[in-house]
Amino acid sequence: MNANLEIPNAGDTTVTPPRRIKLAACQYAIELFEDWHAYQRHLCTLVEQAVAEGAELLLLPEYAAMALTGQLEPAVRSDLQDSISSMQALIPRWFELCQALARKHRIWFCPGSVPVLDDDGIYRNRCWLFGPDGVVGHQDKLIMTRFEREQWFIGAGEGLRVFDTPFARLGILICYDNEFPALGRQLVEAGVDLILAPSCTDTMAGYHRVRIGCQARALEGQVAVLQSPTAGIADWSPAVDINTGRAALYLPPDYGLPDDGVLAQSPSAQAETSSWLIQQLDFAALHEVQLRGQVLTRRDWPEQFEHRVIEVATLELQPC
Repeated sequence: MNANLEIPNAGDTTVTPPRRIKLAACQYAIELFEDWHAYQRHLCTLVEQAVAEGAELLLLPEYAAMALTGQLEPAVRSDLQDSISSMQALIPRWFELCQALARKHRIWFCPGSVPVLDDDGIYRNRCWLFGPDGVVGHQDKLIMTRFEREQWFIGAGEGLRVFDTPFARLGILICYDNEFPALGRQLVEAGVDLILAPSCTDTMAGYHRVRIGCQARALEGQVAVLQSPTAGIADWSPAVDINTGRAALYLPPDYGLPDDGVLAQSPSAQAETSSWLIQQLDFAALHEVQLRGQVLTRRDWPEQFEHRVIEVATLELQPC
């Protein structure tokens, strides 16, 4: 399947007919699994829990795959650079496991992101999407946080991809990328109705920055945004030691949709164990708002660029 940005008609709903789908976003605790079999059991059990509740699309957070580093020697996993480089040998097996789970359960599965060493020698923060018939494609994070630039030495990816599914056209914005309106707008113009937002934040301020970005993207584009965060304390990992955030499904506040734009969210930003937020999304209701909402921000977006600063007003002080 070609997931590259070559979209002939972003408004063509015949490509992906609207329907209801049950989404699952994980508030994911980074736990210590010191061998492959323990990690495999963990991931299989987690997926089975969501599938048992009828979930058709499952989302894990940014850097969820850092849990793989628990299998490294303590001296290695406790060193940021060593843990990132040494975990590369574990990624192919993890990839095959994720693909097998999507096939087995006939689901769409985004297992969060992982730092991947590319052929050019640069690490990139990469998120794959797996479908019932195999891997669909991947999205790299495009704008790095200071921590990624200055300490992880993670490089930016290139370009946005969109993914067609039987229920909707999807896009992925990884954590910080949700704070940049132009990225979300490009996905909207490419016909996306659902943005997956895997995130990893250590402070409440960081969590709220991403959450506000997610809600803004939902408001501006009249789309749904599904956020999955890391949670809990993993003091054995210098990469994901402190984690704060709520899983949530955000919508534009409008007719028939929540007044605050929050369809559902985790009860707390703190968690010691992983849990799923499972919610049904009605794409027909979303499309109705896009066509006949109280406001039409999706349609009216270009009008803002017709206006520029035309005057700088100053207060002229009169002599006493």
